[in-house]
Formats: sequence, C-alpha cells, structure tokens
Amino acid sequence: MRRREFIAAVGGAAAWPLAAQAQQASVKQIGILQPQPESDPEFRASRMLFISRLHELGWTDGQNLQIHARFGTGEAATIAPIAKELVDLRPDVLLAITALAAVVLRQYTLAIPTVFTQVGDPVALGLVTNLARPNGNVTGFASFDYAIGGKWLELLKDTVTGLSWAAIFFEAGNPSSTQYVLAIEAAAAKQNVRLIPVPVAAAPDIATAFTSFTDLGHGCIIAVPVGIIVRQRKEIIAGAEQNRLAGMYPYRFFAAEGGLMSYGSDIGDQYRFAASYVDRILRGARPADLPVQEPTKLQLVVNLKTAKALGLQIPAAVLAHADEVIE
Repeated sequence: MRRREFIAAVGGAAAWPLAAQAQQASVKQIGILQPQPESDPEFRASRMLFISRLHELGWTDGQNLQIHARFGTGEAATIAPIAKELVDLRPDVLLAITALAAVVLRQYTLAIPTVFTQVGDPVALGLVTNLARPNGNVTGFASFDYAIGGKWLELLKDTVTGLSWAAIFFEAGNPSSTQYVLAIEAAAAKQNVRLIPVPVAAAPDIATAFTSFTDLGHGCIIAVPVGIIVRQRKEIIAGAEQNRLAGMYPYRFFAAEGGLMSYGSDIGDQYRFAASYVDRILRGARPADLPVQEPTKLQLVVNLKTAKALGLQIPAAVLAHADEVIE
C-alpha cells in the first residue's frame, strides 16, 4: 500500500467512530411510564396515537428516536420500581400516563422534562404550581376537573328513578381517588344520595363489593378513572349488569364495552397533543413555558343496549345531551 493510501485509510478509520458517536448523540431518548399492562387494548391504542403523531412531527423510533417503555400491572404498588428504572436511563423526556405515573416519576426526578396525560387536577396533586406557568419540569394534559364527579352523580340521578345510593369504585392508595370521592360526596349531600365507598386494592375486592349491594333499593355505581379501576373495567361492568345497577364511567371505552354511560374527555386527543409537547421539548422548549392544557369539550356516551338489559328507560333530556348513542 502506498503511503498516501495508508494515511487515507487510517484517517478514515479514525473518523468512523467519531461519525458513529455523532449519529448516536443525535438520537433522542423518550421514556414512557404506563401503570397499566402493556396488553391493555385501550392504552395500547393511545400509545400508538402518540407514536404516530411523533412520526408525523419527524421522529421515528429506531432512527432519530429511541423509546423506552415500562408497564405496571395496574396496581399502585407495582409502579415505583419501574419508575426509578426509567429515570435511571436519563431519557431526554418522559411521558407519564395517568396521575399515578406522574406523581411517582416526580418523586424520582425534578429535572427530566415530563409530559403527563389523563391527570385530573395537576395543581392539587402537586405536579405543577400553576396551569398557565407550570414552573418546573412537568407539564401536560388534564383529563377533567375533579368536580366532574358531581356531574356523574347528577346524570345518574336524572336517569334512575328514586336513586337512593351510589357505590364509588376507587383505587386504594391512588392520590387522585380522594379528590374524585370528595367531589362526589359534595354532590351526594345536595342530591340526598347515600354513598358507599368501595376502595379497590386487588381484583377480588370488586366481586366482594357487589355481593354487599343486595336488597339496598335503587342504586348505581360510579367508577373513578384511576389505575386498577380502568384495568378491571370488564369485571366492574359485568358486575353492574349482573346486579342490574346503572353505572357511570369516565371514558368512552367503558360504554363501548358495555357500561351504561360515560362522561369525560377524548383521551385520544390528549396523546396526540402530548406528542406535540414532547416534540417541542426535544427541540429545546422548556416544560415551564408550556401551559397545562385542559379539555375544551367533554363527551356523553349512552349505551341503549345496556339500558334495555337493565330495564332502564333513558330520559329524553339525557339522550338530547348525548354526543353518541350506542344502539
């Protein structure tokens, strides 16, 4: 080999690792924390919306982006170890799915930019100090104000003649649960409805609760939008149908899977908007400068097939306000 060729070859060999390092450094890292199992179809669909929107914005997993996702079992106790594992990877930005994920991640980092979805009241939870100016490393998209709990009870009161009691299914140990229960309690006092709290720590708690509702008169159930309640929705919906109880649920997919009614925000929008915030952060924006967004529209969905099975006649006034009626 001639001396000139040798020098060129050596120079090229030396430059290759530098180019590889530069390419590696340009790959951004995203951490996703989801308390629910990876297999949950609704949360999988939402994650795909998030990833699809990122792709539209110029980010492709495996090319200029690497996504690290961690999943829980749906129970609060399982989330802390995987949250710490994710934070230890030091990603460029974190996506916290639900209030539980956001609260736990905050315990492990006050530095890594974090975008949340499906959170009730981020100020009450201590995630941000102000919706317009989050003033920290956290921002995101709120599902709805906790006061919606009063609306859930009001809709049930309008639907079930002589409603005398309501059982609230919530997750024991979840920070959002208390806020929803307080809002429903305030409404129940005005509506003269007795509340039966049903704290759920494990799946068997659901079956046990339904066995205690016999011979109580005209009642209903309300499912709070937190971890294990979302995960065990099929059991809750089935229990309500078997015991001929009207049920109010927070998201459309509850009604689509057989629940009587749902009233809440479109969570698909939250994931698409969350991707836009993640994109802005990856390009240099600070979470403190990105205001927390609240839903501009809530949707009421009524399942008439379930109503018929329960022997309920949905009032015309309720149907008139429905955004979707499932026949």
